[in-house]
Amino acid sequence: MSTSPFPPYFVWGAATAAAQIEGAWNVDGRGPSIWDAFCKLPGAVLDGDTTATACDFYHRWAEDVSLMQEIGLQAYRFSVSWSRVLPEGRGRINPAGLDYYSRLVDALLEADIQPYLTLYHWDLPEALQLQGGWLNRDIADWFTDYSVVMADALGDRVKHWITFNEPQIFIGHGHAQGIHAPGLKLPDEQVMLAAHHVNLAHGRRVQQLRTLVPDAQIGMAVATWIAIPSREEDPACVAAARKATLEPEWYGDPRTYLHQAWWTKPTLKGRYPELLDEKLPGFRDSLPETDLAEIHQPLDFFGFNYYFGRLGEADQNGRWCEDKAAVGSPKSMFDWPLHPRGMYWASRFFFDEYQLPLYVYENGLSSMDWVSLDGKVHDAQRIDFLTRHLREFSLAHQDGVELAGYFHWSLMDNFEWAQGYHERFGLIHVDYQSQKRTLKASAHWYRALIEGNGSCVREH
Repeated sequence: MSTSPFPPYFVWGAATAAAQIEGAWNVDGRGPSIWDAFCKLPGAVLDGDTTATACDFYHRWAEDVSLMQEIGLQAYRFSVSWSRVLPEGRGRINPAGLDYYSRLVDALLEADIQPYLTLYHWDLPEALQLQGGWLNRDIADWFTDYSVVMADALGDRVKHWITFNEPQIFIGHGHAQGIHAPGLKLPDEQVMLAAHHVNLAHGRRVQQLRTLVPDAQIGMAVATWIAIPSREEDPACVAAARKATLEPEWYGDPRTYLHQAWWTKPTLKGRYPELLDEKLPGFRDSLPETDLAEIHQPLDFFGFNYYFGRLGEADQNGRWCEDKAAVGSPKSMFDWPLHPRGMYWASRFFFDEYQLPLYVYENGLSSMDWVSLDGKVHDAQRIDFLTRHLREFSLAHQDGVELAGYFHWSLMDNFEWAQGYHERFGLIHVDYQSQKRTLKASAHWYRALIEGNGSCVREH
């Protein structure tokens, strides 16, 4: 058991995604993505907001790297816009796109900020979507070819690679529920086929990257469907929460695909959950025999994103039952419940199951932020939120869980997908009319947190 809040090698960073901050959607040879197309659909995005300008990071990255330095970040997680590098998704390379990311990486390293590169954060080139997107098995090769381009260009300087961010969200929301790009509502067999192609693309990419960047650290970042035991002293309650966290449920509606196990089990255990055979009999038999072997590749870390969980306990048969939320329980501006304790149990359950160092690649609060009359942004609720969650993460470390790093979501306010610019998650406030950046109180607090390696979250 450790007595330090966090290990001495722990990495502190912040995260963003290309589609949410870069803007410049049609600049310097970039091709359109599925989110550029989705934003044009009437009613698809709140208030008709689009990715066209966003935070204009494409033109303002140098200023923003300086702000990262001011915050004291040790690492920055960003994603690549696939269609900025390969406008048609494959084939012709856009030199201007590659040069942009190369200059960004150089600036980060010069600022002593380690780049953590996410290859896919939801913005598939529209040209590939028109060829079937994730339903087309060829996409595993298209993704691998794109990834090779990035490894050849940046592998000498980038050593931390995340293949996919939250696959269950871009598959579940985008292909089952239809509320994210590309806006599809497919039958279960097709949704699972798209999910399988993501897993296959991941596995093939890991194999390629091991060859191209031998010293790379490689993994995935999953969203989390965490069951939190409401009676921690009851072993049956903890066991039920563990099973609900690690094994998927089948709701008979699109929520089925929001559970991380459809990705973590095949990539880390070499098998799909047994529930697949029960609900989609014959699906597994329809797959080439070699697929699971390709998917199941050794990884260097387990990456997860945590925002909230589900409180509950075991019924008389030991099955998980979610508690009804208490009247007046706290929620974020996104209407998400606040469950800091889930950070501890997510860490425990994932480490016990997969025995890999843990990164939290996203955690943060959508709050009611604005620039006050004194020119500052007083986001005390975000500081309280982070303190509570990081305290639980630290408790997991003290109980023997191996932690690797934490990335706040997000570096700056940005385009929040179907919610447009309604939600503000950033350490940096962005005025979308003037593009003025303002460090929030939480950014200054985060700097002090980093300087003390998280000591300020310790309970007194």
